[in-house]
Amino acid sequence: MDFTPTEEQEAARELAGRIFADLATHERLRAAGTGTDAELWKALCAAGLPGAVEETGLLGLVLLLEEQGRRTAQVPFAASCVYGILAVARHGTEGQRSRLLPGLRDGTTVVTGALPAPGAVTSCDGGRLSGAVGWVPWLRDATHVLVPDEDRVLWLVRTEDAAAVEAVELTAPWAAARLVLDGTPAERLGQGGPSSHDDVLAAARIAFAGLQAGVCAGSLARAVEHTSVREQFGRPLSTHQAVQLRAADAHMDTEAIRVTAYEAAWRFDEGLDASGAALTAAWWASEAGKRVVHAGQHLHGGTGADLDHPVHRHFLWGRQLDAYLGCGTELLAELGDLLAIGDLS
Repeated sequence: MDFTPTEEQEAARELAGRIFADLATHERLRAAGTGTDAELWKALCAAGLPGAVEETGLLGLVLLLEEQGRRTAQVPFAASCVYGILAVARHGTEGQRSRLLPGLRDGTTVVTGALPAPGAVTSCDGGRLSGAVGWVPWLRDATHVLVPDEDRVLWLVRTEDAAAVEAVELTAPWAAARLVLDGTPAERLGQGGPSSHDDVLAAARIAFAGLQAGVCAGSLARAVEHTSVREQFGRPLSTHQAVQLRAADAHMDTEAIRVTAYEAAWRFDEGLDASGAALTAAWWASEAGKRVVHAGQHLHGGTGADLDHPVHRHFLWGRQLDAYLGCGTELLAELGDLLAIGDLS
């Protein structure tokens, strides 16, 4: 396997890095509150970055999400690319692709996903959904939401057709809401069944693991900068062995998240079985991710307790990603099930 980015992937990553660095500043993030930075989202779409994911694949998306995570940029980039562009491109009908992809590329259509939601929603009458999902990330900004029914069939629902979209606040400021459906009309995504659901869920776990790698890298970079200039007993904190060891552990955890996400994305793009690799990447993102963001806050000392400090935002995102799409013990249980049936390559 080769994780070396292609020229297209590297160019997209560099462009994303510049846009996020220019616009996802601490001041702008603070002003955005829990909502989306509309100007940043417009800039990303004008640069063609959501549409580029069709060409650069899931590995390319992981690279872009690392740049988002470094800045904890508040845009529905991961959600709309995974549940929208990749899901529609891979599983949608020709009509759905021609109708939905142009809007997804230019940002006028935003799709999020109500995954996983086992048994929360039922379908009847040839495509009417009923049920409720407690929270869906970026739902307040979405035009559509991808919803699995009790048989793991995926349906696209227009948010304006939902019985209710009730704002909720999460650990991270992800413009989330509770989704309520009551005989709501829905459009089946392609002709797929459970296999499409599992494919989209695996892609989401890999993508959000990439986002967590960026969150952790950003947290660690802030900790390194802080400990290099903050002095104790007449010398920088970074010269103390305990600080060096804590930072080194955080660095190794961050690299583990990154490499497992890269491997899983590579397998996915190559058409290989990525189910086990996706669970592995998600487990590292959950277990190692929370260690890293705790370390980042700890290494800031008393400053890390300031809720308005930039490092605290990394802490909030890391803890949100820790539990999103399955926490560590749940992911291990799924891996165990794959091992038990001999379906783990």
